[in-house]
Amino acid sequence: MAKYTLADFGQQFPDDDACLLYLFEKRYGQHGPVCACGKRDRFHRVAGRKSFACAWCGAQISPTAGTIFDHSPTPLTLWFMAMFFMCSNKNGVAALELKRQLGVTYKTAWRMAKSIRQLMHDDTDPDKLKGTVEGDETYCGGKRTGGKRGRGAPGKTPVVGFVERGGRVRVKVITRVTTAQVFTFLTKSIERGSTVYTDELAVYNYARRWGYDHDRVNHRRWEYVRGDVHTNTIEGFWSQMKRSIDGTHHQVSPKWLHLYASEHAWRYSRRKATRALLLSLLDLAAKALPTAQAA
Repeated sequence: MAKYTLADFGQQFPDDDACLLYLFEKRYGQHGPVCACGKRDRFHRVAGRKSFACAWCGAQISPTAGTIFDHSPTPLTLWFMAMFFMCSNKNGVAALELKRQLGVTYKTAWRMAKSIRQLMHDDTDPDKLKGTVEGDETYCGGKRTGGKRGRGAPGKTPVVGFVERGGRVRVKVITRVTTAQVFTFLTKSIERGSTVYTDELAVYNYARRWGYDHDRVNHRRWEYVRGDVHTNTIEGFWSQMKRSIDGTHHQVSPKWLHLYASEHAWRYSRRKATRALLLSLLDLAAKALPTAQAA
């Protein structure tokens, strides 16, 4: 992962003006958009407002309009710093920690973290996973002493995931581990002709019929590795995700689990990136959100 320190952050984003200018250039280009009057390349900062005005006609545009920063009284430097913390910590950051570090209320910290996770969740990579892909499912929540663990335990929320060896990961919270739900996500996530390794769960029986080279390990018979066939990579991802939830957040509501899982997948998929994760996330933040999410 590219090295991007707190000192780098402070140098690049020392104040709100620097943050707003960054969003302006990311959203409209270095010279700005074509104004309604037909002119461009003449926009100046409006004092006291998060906007720029056309030097020809005075029309104003706001780089934050329609984004997660829209209508937020929280300074942009605090938004950017929250994003920096969430990108820099592989186990995530709790809202209480953001509250302490940023000096905001818990309600504000929670809302900021939720909005940032939505950016990570809505980052749709059009390229499907390919090559050698491992698939598995896990179960989150419902922690209790005694009783059944894992598959079939009451109160658990299932999550299915697929990971390229050495590459990206896709995860999705589902209601039940059924062939229909798993294969809808599998075919959407993995390129046909790829090699898919799973455990012995019956929902994967149709993988070859759908055009995948499929093999499996049988965990019930204590088989975990057979040559190149194993699911250790995706199980390692689950282990790290659960450590994040248990150690950082302690517990996560099923309602919001998809955002926490997507946040973890977003960072994992970019663990070898040569560009700072914060800058990649800011690229997403500079785009206007869908209407429903912006509201």
